[in-house]
Amino acid sequence: MKLTQPQIQNLYNFTRQHYVEHYDLQTELVDHLANDIESVWQTQTNLSFEDARDQAFKKFGVFGFMDVLERRQKTMNKRYIKYLWVELKQWFTFPKLITTIAVFLIIYMSLSSVLAKSLLIGFYALICVFVIYKSVLLKRQFKQRKALSNKKWMLEEIIFKQAGGSAIILLSQLPQFYNFSDNIFSNPYIVLGLSIFSTLFFLWMYISFEIIPNKAEKLLNETYPEFCL
Repeated sequence: MKLTQPQIQNLYNFTRQHYVEHYDLQTELVDHLANDIESVWQTQTNLSFEDARDQAFKKFGVFGFMDVLERRQKTMNKRYIKYLWVELKQWFTFPKLITTIAVFLIIYMSLSSVLAKSLLIGFYALICVFVIYKSVLLKRQFKQRKALSNKKWMLEEIIFKQAGGSAIILLSQLPQFYNFSDNIFSNPYIVLGLSIFSTLFFLWMYISFEIIPNKAEKLLNETYPEFCL
């Protein structure tokens, strides 16, 4: 026996009822459940669809789909980090290397000045404003995309929402800069280290909030062949 279209839709609803919100994972689980149900029907032909479905679901164990969900989240997070790394490496090759060096020199000269502490705090305060603004903007875009497609894809959610969360956590450490002694900036090694970190941080923010969201369509089509917005 083969599942009917209403029964397949029932499986989609079933996965949503068990806290699977992302369409890509729903599709994978529906395919798995459908194959199991059809296998069960080969030996138990009189078993109802609901009983066969529940029997197939029991194979996922006590925690149901949670283990599968966690594995998929780890996989998508690794994929997202890979995208970040690929984009970051481009800023250390020509012609983008020139921009990277320019950003580093501006930060380094600023931290070498008598106003180093104030300039450092101001630099991160500006990034904080940028992060909040872009986080709100990307969240709005994500809602619009979801409303348009009526589907939520895990990688899409990571692209449009994860950057803001991780950046805000890091920027929450901004008050720590107030505890810095002015004497710290007289140490060339500390200034060099802060300059390198700040440059990388600036590039990470730009890649997370500008480059990758602008490439979302391409990345999602590569990841999900069935994706079409």
